[in-house]
Amino acid sequence: MRPGIYKRTLGALTLASLGALVAAVLAAPPATAQPEDSDAVRVWNQHASDALINPPTAATPGAGQAPPVSQLHLAMVQGAVYDAVNSIVGGYEPYLADLPSVSKSASQDAAVATAAHHVLVGLGIAPVPALPQLIRDRLDVLYAAELAGIPDGEAETQGIAAGAAAAAAMLQARTNDGRFVPPLTWQVGTDPGEWRPIPPEPSNALAWVGRVTPFTLESTSQFRTKGPNALTSDVYAKEYNEVKDLGAVGSPRTAEQQRLAGFYTVHPPELFNRTFRTISEAQNLTLAQEARLFAMLNLTTADSVINCFDDKAFWNFWRPVTAIHEGDNDGNSNTAGDPAWTPLLAAPPYSDHPSGYNCVSAAYMHAGEAFFGSDKMNFTVVKTAGVPEVALHYTRFSDVVDDTIDARVYQGLHFRAADVQGAGIGERAARWIDRHFFTPEK
Repeated sequence: MRPGIYKRTLGALTLASLGALVAAVLAAPPATAQPEDSDAVRVWNQHASDALINPPTAATPGAGQAPPVSQLHLAMVQGAVYDAVNSIVGGYEPYLADLPSVSKSASQDAAVATAAHHVLVGLGIAPVPALPQLIRDRLDVLYAAELAGIPDGEAETQGIAAGAAAAAAMLQARTNDGRFVPPLTWQVGTDPGEWRPIPPEPSNALAWVGRVTPFTLESTSQFRTKGPNALTSDVYAKEYNEVKDLGAVGSPRTAEQQRLAGFYTVHPPELFNRTFRTISEAQNLTLAQEARLFAMLNLTTADSVINCFDDKAFWNFWRPVTAIHEGDNDGNSNTAGDPAWTPLLAAPPYSDHPSGYNCVSAAYMHAGEAFFGSDKMNFTVVKTAGVPEVALHYTRFSDVVDDTIDARVYQGLHFRAADVQGAGIGERAARWIDRHFFTPEK
């Protein structure tokens, strides 16, 4: 059995009823397999993104979950979708072990829809809040419409059973995993270099994320960073003055710097899942390939986020806005303070090091590189869905990471070390998962 906290046997009794259902339907004559070019994975990835991320006031209302929270739940959805499809087509190791095997004639579309729907509507085991009833009702309608488009028969029944088994396994595996568990709070310091909230920010926002059980990593601190630069060092002074000069509201940024600062401000899991939906469609991936791609993307990023927030709590380093206000008191003669300095964007209510946005962007991009086997890829990142004129074109996955590193400096949110080391967590998480999970069957 490969390493990883959830790479384990679930137990015969846990899925007994679902196993019986699968056994019953397998006794029937096989039906024709679903075509491999279905868009079901992309469709349900968007449904999940809408349900978890869209604000409640959106045209398609969602739960408005913050990036770290929605990323954990997207990982659950896409992991279950992968296991459901893989139990039908085979070829790769499952994420969760010992799921019932399913006939290759089972409907992959039914498996995808069932796995995604059942995980989303299955959220709500205390202390994790359920999705609002309005959203669950919409997911029920979407699920019913999906099944209505699949011919009735054993193939559909088998696909539903596969999706239900995968969803049940995922929900059980993530029960009591540390999501939403209080009373964790960020440590508030008063000495130079120590993080402190900026009024009226709370001191407990998302503090629990760094204590969530990882999906594949062996610990929440597996990829501990080397940490911030020493306050008295020359490199700290260099990075201090960089963000001070380029990250303020009125900084003299170049047109390209301003473009990056204004571009990477949107919800990153929504942005990058949407980006990879366009990439996977352009690359003509099969349904099974898309199931594996989106599982790699989202589980990598979930683990990167968990490790990132554990690292934030460990280093507890002050944000540039606090550092620059206190620059005359940090023991470094090359960091002149400015009590009136204001960052271009308001700082999130947790510590600087490492950068969460770069933990996310690097995880997505390096997981994409691992899946496609190359850093080279022609693709476009569109800032907001439906507004194609606000976009950046790339020829390498790693170029996105370079841009998000720069962007967080130009926005006044991070010292460069926090961005670079955050990106390092995402890259290392991607390499870990590529070596140990979603690998070909032996």
